[in-house]
Amino acid sequence: MRYLFFTNTPAHVHLYKYAVRELQAMGHDVLVLGRDYGCTKDLLEYYDLPHEIYGSCGTTKYSLFKSLPSHYVNIFRAVRRFKPDLIFGMGGYAAHAGAVSRTPVVLLLDSEPTSLDHVVSRPFAKAILTPHTFGKDLADNHYQFRGFKETAYLHPDVYEPSVDIRAELGLDPNEQFVVVRFNAFGSHHDVGHGGFTPERRRELIEMLGKRATVFVLDESEERRDGDLDTRPFDFHPALVHDVLAEASLLVADTQTMVTEAALLGTPAIRSNSFVGDDDMGNFVELERQGLISNLKSFDDVMARAEELLADDGAKARWADKRDAFLADKVNLTDVIVQVALNYGSVETVDSLTRHTVPA
Repeated sequence: MRYLFFTNTPAHVHLYKYAVRELQAMGHDVLVLGRDYGCTKDLLEYYDLPHEIYGSCGTTKYSLFKSLPSHYVNIFRAVRRFKPDLIFGMGGYAAHAGAVSRTPVVLLLDSEPTSLDHVVSRPFAKAILTPHTFGKDLADNHYQFRGFKETAYLHPDVYEPSVDIRAELGLDPNEQFVVVRFNAFGSHHDVGHGGFTPERRRELIEMLGKRATVFVLDESEERRDGDLDTRPFDFHPALVHDVLAEASLLVADTQTMVTEAALLGTPAIRSNSFVGDDDMGNFVELERQGLISNLKSFDDVMARAEELLADDGAKARWADKRDAFLADKVNLTDVIVQVALNYGSVETVDSLTRHTVPA
């Protein structure tokens, strides 16, 4: 069999990396089509995945739309050359590649607000897989699995630290450190949304820096923390989960890394304009389980961060809560591999997702 995977962001590389390796080990031909966005290309090279880059995309708003024509041309050419039997992806690129090449497509979606992606992609999907917390019914071929997309690479069955990250970072064994993650809000689904202002970023970092070592990961093209006392993310991006697992706290106005911190047993604070009554189901569930805090108010963010950094027992409690939460969640890599091998059987897909069909 010939399998094609789309990795448009760094998170997509992590999502599919173990499935690609397993299918290769079984003797199947696999190709990953990647977008040069953030550290996506670096991760594809680091994990030695068989890949081609179909184009690039900046982190400014609307940069993706300007690149769409060339992206599609390159994608259709690559699909025509590779001739896949099945395509995996998370949106329009994968769906339209399948439509043009008449190849079945399996979409893995996890964000309810990305309605445009749903509209342009679901008519061409053979199956749509979403987390059990997903709050929309997309189609008759919509299946739910117990877990999140991050359980493909952070489930206890597959994740273990790859290095002594404290030594890698030059930290003392008991040195408390915080990861701060700022979003560029440049994706199409981020239009109209935002997070911390530059002034609040500075105020947040100043407060955290008085209590712990601070590592700032800013997705925007220019760092905005000026002369503040922070540590740069000068390690390979493939090590970011080892860093998150060891951190005392994550504070972020982005999405994926918050879920990753929760699944690694690290307290996390999330604050952006998505937070509210119509928030995504995975973040509502993680907060209900006591693994993250979704906060609109900046004052609440500051107070919660101070509270968590002063709590010496927080990390141990969070590890216990993480273990309890993941006890009945699937290793999504296993699901992806088995769906790849049995995608023609609705009964098989249903049993693999361990949830009711349709969603």
